[in-house]
Amino acid sequence: MANYKNIKGFSIQYLDSDPPNPIEGQIWFNSTSQTFKGAEAGGIAVGTWSSGGNLNTGRGFSQSFGTQTSAIMATGYGATGNVANVENYNGTTWTEVNDVNTARRELMGFGTAPAGLIVGGRPPTTGATETWDGTNWTEANDLNTARSDTFGSWGIQTSGIVASGYITTAVNNVETWNGTSWTETAEVNTVRQYAAGLGATSASGLLIAGSTGSQIGNVEQWNGSSWTETTELNTPRYAFNSSGTDSSGIVFAGQTYPPTVDYTITEFWNGSSWTEVNDMSTARYGPGGSSNGTSNLALAFGGFPGEKTATEEWNVPEYVVKTFTTS
Repeated sequence: MANYKNIKGFSIQYLDSDPPNPIEGQIWFNSTSQTFKGAEAGGIAVGTWSSGGNLNTGRGFSQSFGTQTSAIMATGYGATGNVANVENYNGTTWTEVNDVNTARRELMGFGTAPAGLIVGGRPPTTGATETWDGTNWTEANDLNTARSDTFGSWGIQTSGIVASGYITTAVNNVETWNGTSWTETAEVNTVRQYAAGLGATSASGLLIAGSTGSQIGNVEQWNGSSWTETTELNTPRYAFNSSGTDSSGIVFAGQTYPPTVDYTITEFWNGSSWTEVNDMSTARYGPGGSSNGTSNLALAFGGFPGEKTATEEWNVPEYVVKTFTTS
């Protein structure tokens, strides 16, 4: 009878632990777990967090957009109050670039660096919108309903959405951006603040968790015209962030409300359900994130407590390890 070596031309490796960088199709026997394993494409985006370059100005409740190798962190709340500072991440280091026109915190925004925008925030509560062209910030049309206190926004500079937020109480207003102006559209079902969002444009997306006076796990899906309740997060939270789209994304960090616990928990969304994956290294709330990144490559930076400067990078191996059963 032919054996595996005769068929494939090489022997199955006998290892005491899984190889660190397996290639697709590789098979081995793990002597510690006494199981056959192999690497194949697909599966849950189970990555790990590792250290990236530190911010120059520690802060939280800023707004951010971009990808793991090209991200913007704009304004926010630092040790001396609201700061106008803006920094650009190139995949390794943060560099100071031109300041925003209006320093603020707890604002919204979206984009794919080098193009993007920031909108809203406080104090005082504002609807001011500024667009970024890679070099300068330019005042644009204000929101119809000024608000703050949500990361519940997503999109690109010419097609985005802002959902829910806070004025003197939480609001359920939703507005879409067409690259020039804001338009009121269908309201969310559950009014909230400090939510997060996942989506590529204003045509579809997710509004995730947040606070209604206590942390919630409610998730609503947007189809371009209406909101529908969908699968809740495993760990309700507020003041967290996200990366990816409404078909494949992650959420990370956050806090309980009233504030008692800061989270490292990361959850992956596959388009229909949430799965807990590997934790962050540092618990934080109010962090920045690569909102137009992917579920495989993401950034988390800044946040509280303590006006953090630390950056963490989320990376998923190209292939996932599967365990094979034998009979």
